[in-house]
Amino acid sequence: MWLAMDTATDRLSVALGTSGDEAEEESLDGARRHAAALLPTIESLLRLRRATLDDVRGLALSDGPGSFTGLRVGASLVKALVQSRGLPLWTAPSLLVRAAGAAREGGLVLAVSNALRGEVYAAAYRFHGSGIETVLPPTVQQPEALLGSRLAPDQLVGEAPAAIVALLERELGRTMSGPPEGAPSGRALIGLIGRPGGASRVERVQEWEPVYGRPAEAQARWETAHGRALPDSVGSSR
Repeated sequence: MWLAMDTATDRLSVALGTSGDEAEEESLDGARRHAAALLPTIESLLRLRRATLDDVRGLALSDGPGSFTGLRVGASLVKALVQSRGLPLWTAPSLLVRAAGAAREGGLVLAVSNALRGEVYAAAYRFHGSGIETVLPPTVQQPEALLGSRLAPDQLVGEAPAAIVALLERELGRTMSGPPEGAPSGRALIGLIGRPGGASRVERVQEWEPVYGRPAEAQARWETAHGRALPDSVGSSR
């Protein structure tokens, strides 16, 4: 069975099962709770399924963009499991996982999440029976620039500050589906494994890093104050 995790947002989601339709899932809301809650949540699901880690045949993780700390928590755990148990790892953008949980056949889904500083992470996907088409890859931008791309989504999912949600809803003529329906879910992530355009296999796991989307806030403040990139950083402020 698959063990799937999304730690990219304030909502932790973990699922365990052989397919998305039959997977058991548990979630927890709250920033900065992932590190303490991730392992107990996995243990709870294993007990629920009367299974052990020996029954897990593969791992799946939402790989960002999103919370720097949350992504590090998830990445550290899957790397440890891959190294200790030799399990394969599959990843998918957290925005794709959001979209997949609410998508309708043939529709274009615009998924967004809060990138702070008045910006959003955004991506758009079209879901077909034969696979998933990425219309807009995950990116970070001002809401006005996103609207300038002239996307015409059939669905709008995700979360952002109220003023940004109101702007997007007004200009796109769509009501945003927020959490829990519009949140990334481990169950939806399992459903992306093996689907064309969905989750991807990570071949060199120990060299792999999540897609943070932008530097951590502490790093951004340091770079702004010093006028240069932080040495050995994962990105740089714009």
